[in-house]
Amino acid sequence: MSRVALQRSLTSAWAHRGWLAWLLWPLSLLLGAVASFRRGLFQLGLFRTGRLTVPVIVVGNVVVGGSGKTPVVMALVRHLQSGGHKVGVISRGYGRSRHECCEVLPDSPVLDVGDEPALIQRNTGAGVFVAPARIDAARALLQRHPDTDVIVCDDGLQHWGLHRDLEICVFDDRGIGNGFLLPAGPLREHWPRMVDLVLHTGNQPAFSGFRAERRLAEHARRADGSAVALTDLMTPSTRPLLALAAIAKPEEFFAMLRAAGLKLARTEALPDHDDLISWAEQDHRAYQIICTEKDAVKLWRLLPDALAIPLQCTPEPDFITHFDTLLASLLKERSSAALSSGHGHTTS
Repeated sequence: MSRVALQRSLTSAWAHRGWLAWLLWPLSLLLGAVASFRRGLFQLGLFRTGRLTVPVIVVGNVVVGGSGKTPVVMALVRHLQSGGHKVGVISRGYGRSRHECCEVLPDSPVLDVGDEPALIQRNTGAGVFVAPARIDAARALLQRHPDTDVIVCDDGLQHWGLHRDLEICVFDDRGIGNGFLLPAGPLREHWPRMVDLVLHTGNQPAFSGFRAERRLAEHARRADGSAVALTDLMTPSTRPLLALAAIAKPEEFFAMLRAAGLKLARTEALPDHDDLISWAEQDHRAYQIICTEKDAVKLWRLLPDALAIPLQCTPEPDFITHFDTLLASLLKERSSAALSSGHGHTTS
């Protein structure tokens, strides 16, 4: 069974409490106990949690698989930048080939830093660092960019080695699935749990929280940054469209393309974070390739004629209002602490 097929099978099984979920339920209890025990060691201070003097905002989820975290991160970074903040972003850099802490630069090889960090840096221009331990990435970020006043962590709700000041949990239409922990269900940890804000990126939220609208842009982007109107891809002179997606839920992307009026001659769904190298070696010259921005940052070095169609994420105004209120309180608290101690950016 391919990785994509396995992913689809598990997603289907995790939607309800069928025989497979109940078969795996005892194992989920064991793994859940291990996770709870580890979290308890951090809460008791037996494992160290690194703290920073700038607020740390974690955007994550409790459900495995893509829920729209990275578009939310980019939306928040741009919002903070528009308010005059110097924002830094940290990430694990899932799927990258290197494991040391490093900065994500415009010319960084995507396979070295990860597709999502590369996408964030490309779209926001923020300072971005990746490391297996987020606290290492945060320390390196503050050393390289000492004027940073807010750090956003892409994923990491379950990464207790870094103290977080504000937690945003993102859900899609799956909600919490069947409510079981991995591997019997999709949950990384028990829900509900305390978080500061809940944001739904789907069309039919399973429970209360704020909403974020997700829609395709009305243009595609070339590797050089220039734009191509989607209507230009609907003309008879355009080569047949081949839609590629190496993301957690490729069918959602394909559905959005069709809803936008694009006629897809072929669709190709690959495993999330696939490096696309083997796929790009095949002959696709008969098609105009369109893909997600996340895939494009890897694909452009292999197939520079591919077009990326941006996904725009817009949290509702009430979410932004609550977010700004919480952040203002955190910044005031941090500023008072820094004045009283006489120190700049420090970690402990």
